[in-house]
Amino acid sequence: MLELAILGFLAEEPLHGYQLRHHIAQLSGHARPVSDGSLYPAINRLVNAGLLARQTEPGASAARRHTLSLTDAGRCELLRRLRDADGLDITDSTRYFTVLAFLSHLPDTADQHAVLRRRLEFLEQPASFFRDGDRPLGADNTDDPYRRGMLTIARATSRAERSWLREVLA
Repeated sequence: MLELAILGFLAEEPLHGYQLRHHIAQLSGHARPVSDGSLYPAINRLVNAGLLARQTEPGASAARRHTLSLTDAGRCELLRRLRDADGLDITDSTRYFTVLAFLSHLPDTADQHAVLRRRLEFLEQPASFFRDGDRPLGADNTDDPYRRGMLTIARATSRAERSWLREVLA
C-alpha cells in the first residue's frame, strides 16, 4: 500500500520526499506510521522500475533536494493497481482506504464501480471478530462489554459504508 500511496500522491503533483512522507502520514494516520527506512527504499524501487522520475534541485541550504514525479509507466501502474484491487486491498480497511483515496484517478466509472462492488460483496458476507464454532457472534451474543462495544462500532461502520456504496453504485 505504501507504493500505491506514493504513486497516487505523485499522480496529483510532483513532491519532495519529505512532502510525500507528510501526505502519506496524513492518509494512514497513526495506525501505520511511515518511517524513512520504509519510504525511501520504496521510492528507490519505483525509480529503478521506471515508475518515478527523480530530479535534483538546489535546496534552501547546502543540501540538494530531490523532486519526485510520476512517469507515464508509473501512471499506467497506478491505474492497473487501482483497477485490479482485490483480496487484501478490498478486505483490509486501511489498504482499502488507500485504494479509495486514489480511485478517482481511474478514468472509467465502470472500473471504479467494479472495485466498489468487490468491497460491497465483501461487506455483505457475515463476519465478526468472534465466533461460536462456525457462527459469527454479534454484539447481542456476548456479555463482555468491550467486545460488545467493538461489535457495535463495527456493525455501525459497516452499515454506513454499505449504505454509501449502494448510493454511489446506484
